[in-house]
Amino acid sequence: MAKKPSTVFFCTECGNETSKWMGQCPACKAWNTLVEEKVSPTTGGKTVRRSSNAEAVHLSEINMDKEIRMSTGILEMDRVLGGGIVQGSLTLVGGDPGIGKSTLLLQMCENLARENHKVLYVSGEESLRQIKLRADRIGDFNDNLLLMCENNLTDIEAVIKKEKPETVIIDSIQTMVNEEITSSAGSVSQVRESTAVLLSIAKGLGTAIFIVGHVTKEGTVAGPRVLEHMVDTVLYFEGDRYASYRILRGVKNRFGSTNEIGVFEMTEKGLTQVPNPSEYMLNGRPLNASGNCVACSMEGTRPILVEIQALVTQSNLGIPRRAAVGTDGGRVNLLMAVLEKRLGMHISGYDAYINIAGGMKMTEPAIDLGIVMAIASSFRERAIGDDMVVFGEVGLSGEVRAVSNADQRVAEAAKLGFKTAVVPKVCLERIGTIDGIKIIGVSNLTEAIELV
Repeated sequence: MAKKPSTVFFCTECGNETSKWMGQCPACKAWNTLVEEKVSPTTGGKTVRRSSNAEAVHLSEINMDKEIRMSTGILEMDRVLGGGIVQGSLTLVGGDPGIGKSTLLLQMCENLARENHKVLYVSGEESLRQIKLRADRIGDFNDNLLLMCENNLTDIEAVIKKEKPETVIIDSIQTMVNEEITSSAGSVSQVRESTAVLLSIAKGLGTAIFIVGHVTKEGTVAGPRVLEHMVDTVLYFEGDRYASYRILRGVKNRFGSTNEIGVFEMTEKGLTQVPNPSEYMLNGRPLNASGNCVACSMEGTRPILVEIQALVTQSNLGIPRRAAVGTDGGRVNLLMAVLEKRLGMHISGYDAYINIAGGMKMTEPAIDLGIVMAIASSFRERAIGDDMVVFGEVGLSGEVRAVSNADQRVAEAAKLGFKTAVVPKVCLERIGTIDGIKIIGVSNLTEAIELV
């Protein structure tokens, strides 16, 4: 007689499994994150892959042929993936609803199909007519693209084995249903077990699979965090849905760098690449205005120039208000404390508002000097030169510390027409001489503020 499905409790944060409900997860210590799920006693809630010829091999016996990659036809996406799609990889693409995940993947499908790669697009949310309407807006598709509206994972696996596509898109993982799991679609058990089945298909058939994952209001992928550990690559699509720019960021990548970003602009015909993000972010910046400073941050191997805006005004409140958009508010408070202690600027009674123009989010310490210069410029009502760019980490003693890739940052500024670069003095020897730009080294904040 068949046993009834047993009940277990999963943590929605870390995926830890317990036999009874607890207020706090014993693994990650998160509160009120355990949810009840029913699992089949035959599998115990886990997907087990058995091999009759399992054996250990020596490290020297492993063949180190270069991995096979396919270009997506989108240079910004290839950059984030580390050079293209790796055969047999499983990639998770996460992002807010309406941010453009499906649009980006459909554009990738168009480019792959044009290069005679067989692609299967599986949608569990949209009908074939809806996908067709979006495809007609994006471009022209040929017969190498196959569409399928299905959420039964068994049927999807059968079609993949029959058609043998090189790339599969699953949109989205929260709509997929594994018949062996009794819980509803989108639950912790379904999301985890469906991903395990797709992982087995990708490794067994050598098919590259992209799965779309919705995110929660906290910005994490809906379902257990263990989902991110199961896949080979995790990409997050970021940006304000009401703004035109989008950022594709690699959070995890077993085949390349995890610090690369791709910048896109949303248009009527889909997403277009932004090959020079610095120029795009600096468009429309005011000239000869106090409180504005251009700083340089590194995103992976790419230097990006951003405009930092500061507004310092007399406070009418008992406790001055401090707000930061696009950067860490705690870091801003720390830098303002350094200004007051080391330079004698009495700004404790002033409201301060810091903004990274263009909606970019920058947390690299190299923009510390730019934030300090913008605050001092607004406080003293003196404009910073429009052709000046600054970067450097600021310490608690008011010293300006070294940053990485200083030469690349200065070269990017020179390419965009900036005439002066204020950099940490310890980086001068590494930078050398670059045509068309004057390089000024500073060792502390006093020297930097004197330039304003």
